Amino acid sequence: MSDNLEYELAELIIDFCNVEDVAPEEIAADDPLIGPDSPFGLDSLDAVEVVVAVQKKYGVRIGGEKTSRDALQSLRTLAEFIELEKESE
Repeated sequence: MSDNLEYELAELIIDFCNVEDVAPEEIAADDPLIGPDSPFGLDSLDAVEVVVAVQKKYGVRIGGEKTSRDALQSLRTLAEFIELEKESE
């Protein structure tokens, strides 16, 4: 697992979803990405934006509701998903 990738993802989400008043280093790897407990303050529409941004930047496909729900649980699960997809290429 790459802490660097998790940090990079936090930066991407902050930038792409126009999150204000949150710095990447303030986000724990296991904090929820979406929902009321998310330090990003993201909702389901933002989740679509995150999927698009990740697919563009990392060239991985996050398809299906279950897959995206699993991948978007936290920075850690998203980073793990990207790394697994990259390995299987």
